Amino acid sequence: MSTIQAYARESFGTFSDFVAMQAQARPEQDALRCGDARLDYAGFDARANRIAARLQADGVRPGGVVAICAASCVEYLCVFLGTLRTGAAIAPLSPSATPAQLAAMIADCGASHVALDAAVSRHLGVALDELAAIPLALEADAAGMPLDDWLADAPERPKPVAITPDMAFNIIYSSGTTGTPKGIVQSHAMRWPHNHLTDPVGFGPDAVTLCSTPLYSNTTLVSVLPTLAGGGTLVLMPKFSAHGFLELAQAHRATHSMLVPVQYQRILAEPDFDQYDLSSYRLKFCTSAPFSAELKAEVLKRWPGGLVEYYGMTEGGGTCVLVAHEHRDKLHTVGKAMPGHDLRVIDGQGKECAPGEIGEVVGRSGAMMTGYHGQPEKTREAEWCSPDGERFIRTGDLASRDSDGFFTIVGRAKDMIISGGMNIYPADLEAVLREHEAVADVAVIGVPSADWGETPVACVVPVAGSSVTPETLKTFANARLGKMQRISAVGLMDELPRSAIGKVLKRELQDSWARA
Repeated sequence: MSTIQAYARESFGTFSDFVAMQAQARPEQDALRCGDARLDYAGFDARANRIAARLQADGVRPGGVVAICAASCVEYLCVFLGTLRTGAAIAPLSPSATPAQLAAMIADCGASHVALDAAVSRHLGVALDELAAIPLALEADAAGMPLDDWLADAPERPKPVAITPDMAFNIIYSSGTTGTPKGIVQSHAMRWPHNHLTDPVGFGPDAVTLCSTPLYSNTTLVSVLPTLAGGGTLVLMPKFSAHGFLELAQAHRATHSMLVPVQYQRILAEPDFDQYDLSSYRLKFCTSAPFSAELKAEVLKRWPGGLVEYYGMTEGGGTCVLVAHEHRDKLHTVGKAMPGHDLRVIDGQGKECAPGEIGEVVGRSGAMMTGYHGQPEKTREAEWCSPDGERFIRTGDLASRDSDGFFTIVGRAKDMIISGGMNIYPADLEAVLREHEAVADVAVIGVPSADWGETPVACVVPVAGSSVTPETLKTFANARLGKMQRISAVGLMDELPRSAIGKVLKRELQDSWARA
């Protein structure tokens, strides 16, 4: 057993230590690739050390925070790792947030420094002048001191820092799709299992992970951390396109990728998909948004390698895993609880539901957030205590669990439509509409109704070139739905509004419907 393998068996360790060990074991192997940029493990380790030393010279200490807001690039991950080596937490922020939101998040986390690229610098505009954080430029024309100039007199190594399990690893801000973004504090203890246990067959030195989702997302980090901890190569794709993804996957002989459902949909829809050589793939992953059984089946049929779906939250709690290629009869589910994870379904009174009954999913495991940064009340709202006093994290998702322990998600509690006193789950209606050959994408929302309180309407993206009418789709769906589930209207759209990681922004749909 190698030193690295032995370290992975420890009850606690750090991502930083894994990278340092990989730099000793395979210094010349590529750790990071992005376009023409390459950085081997020795270079990655050394660059992160100098960044850490310079941050320490600027006064960054354990308990501090450094923010970063940029598209994926090699320097992004160097700043990420360098920050961790000071004992400070990294706060990766979404470039798609408004300038006001970004300024508020930087202030909320108390970041001493913020690393920016040129596009985000332009986006922030005059809001830059209001920031208390020191801006660092990751590329030419970005705001702040250029990274190389800032590092010019930095020591080669930082002062050693003892990392304890309870220290903050990162602060990831929620998408804000359900209100003001909240800073989710994840500890080193929570992150430790993510370094080596997320892939059922293991990320090793021969892994090549193509990363096309943004680095500020927990979705992305679930594949980034084990790739680098395991000594593999991470190929960064700053801006996703289906054609570009296929080109990179073939050129780099990718073995692993984490994608969200809409990306799978767009990649498989490429006319020349089947012409690409994807035979190097071992595993593909998916999380973050509903993944239809039909789409999973198509991925399994047309794309080499296995398919694993993760269901969980950035806040942690409990995680389900569906090894789709081993459970083809369970593609409608999100799988079973991972070993050591306790997931339950509770009703509105906090009592556990029987198999087959619908309720809210709550979860508990070793991977749980410390809480929402500076918001103890919001933290308490996100928690549920079992009768024996154990702390669980509420998901806000409605689901049932079958007799085999597989969970089927039926929707978000906040998205549930109550029409005439009856509960209607949008996922059920969406599944029926997807059966129509002219439907490329669909989201069902509840809108106010004088007669019923709420009524379901469907927002449909038709297949390109289709001449289907709203009335045709409404008739098709209602013929297959129960009387109390029937859709009152269908609207056709060019595309559904989505977050950067593929979640449908139903609030935007409701607002658009109200204005129509």
